[in-house]
Amino acid sequence: MARVNRKLIQRLLPALFLASYLIGTVPGAHARPTGTPTALSADPSPTVPYASDDPNYPLWSADSNAIPQAQRGTLGANILGAQNVPIDLQDPDTLAPPTTDHGEVMHAKWPFSMSHNRLPTGGWAHQQNVDNMPIAKGLAGVNMRLEAGVLESNTATIELHWYNTAEWAYVLKGSTQVTKVTAEGQNYVATVPKGSLWYFLPGQPHSLQATDDDPEGTEFLLVFDDGSFSDDSTFLLTDWLAHVPKKVLAKNFHTSQAAFNRIPSEQLHIFPGPVPADNQQPPISPQGTTPLPYTFDFANMKPTQYAGGTVKIADSRNFNVAKTIAVAEVTVEPGSMCELHWHPEQDGWTYFLEGQARITLFAANENARRFDYQAGDIAYVSASFGHYIGNTGNSTLHLLEILKSDIFKDISLNQWLALTPPELVKAHPQLSDETIAHLSKTKPVVAPQ
Repeated sequence: MARVNRKLIQRLLPALFLASYLIGTVPGAHARPTGTPTALSADPSPTVPYASDDPNYPLWSADSNAIPQAQRGTLGANILGAQNVPIDLQDPDTLAPPTTDHGEVMHAKWPFSMSHNRLPTGGWAHQQNVDNMPIAKGLAGVNMRLEAGVLESNTATIELHWYNTAEWAYVLKGSTQVTKVTAEGQNYVATVPKGSLWYFLPGQPHSLQATDDDPEGTEFLLVFDDGSFSDDSTFLLTDWLAHVPKKVLAKNFHTSQAAFNRIPSEQLHIFPGPVPADNQQPPISPQGTTPLPYTFDFANMKPTQYAGGTVKIADSRNFNVAKTIAVAEVTVEPGSMCELHWHPEQDGWTYFLEGQARITLFAANENARRFDYQAGDIAYVSASFGHYIGNTGNSTLHLLEILKSDIFKDISLNQWLALTPPELVKAHPQLSDETIAHLSKTKPVVAPQ
């Protein structure tokens, strides 16, 4: 009987050792080779597979001489039907997404070139809002152009108007003269050059004019703190007057009805107006001028230099009136990237001034998606979405990262892990002591190649 039991044990012994290995009871079964850094004092087998080493590079770029296909490695297949090749070239990660994409993330890219354009005399304007990018619930934008030298001695003017949202602006080219009056009767006039800003509170009447500092006039970017904003909902002076009886106008302004015989029958919006003087002064108000400026000399602000680029920030700490919109103007050198980070409370509206970029959005619960951007495109990043911005081109990437906030805030993944107890950090991504030691207790902001 003992002989039979020994034979039975010999047959079962390999199976017993295999079972012991799988449940981790054999001493040393999971030991690392000598000299391998340890992530934990006890290193269990992972509860899920390790992440892939696949770099998931874009398969082509916007200027590639290729016919893009919906294929990545062994996945997908070639396209047999009709294809819009120029759009597919600009969006490699949409047609052939990386394996890191997962779940559902709303489309977070909109080119201004896809927006319908309004073409009045002396300029143009097109917009982006929640209608064409539904994820963009918190912020909307308008790109606008005003000519100089319209109709001989005139320049393009946006008529006296106001909005029910705040208006923030960045001058892209030329210079723009702005005027405004507050509810307290204080007035303000300033000329804003390329690279500088203005900000107007909701409901405050103002105007915008191209100067002749640049013979081509001016172009600027407007951002509004409401994703449902529409430039078609602008409160315009001529539009209002055209819908008020002249008898009422005469009574309101204490004059005759004949004084209003030449008012337009409909709104002007953008129209040829007088060229503003460089030293234009507002009428003297008994209430004085505004105590704070509504423009900011962002163009001459010195940026902070980082290993992979530069950053400068304008928010209510230095541009005091800007209570709902903050901006970081960023440059990223080729191969570098804005580090992995998120904005804890505020949606972000990013406009690409120059270069090519790639952003991966992490939206929690295994939802992630990568997008490609070119100059003139808008990216929208919802509050708390983890992301990075990589330069995928051969030239410097230049962008504006605009937040719906009075203070520009972000949380650096690198800094967060560096300032968290190391053993706790190691228990998550199973990092080595050497990797932990390389974490930065200050924000890298723009990481080099």
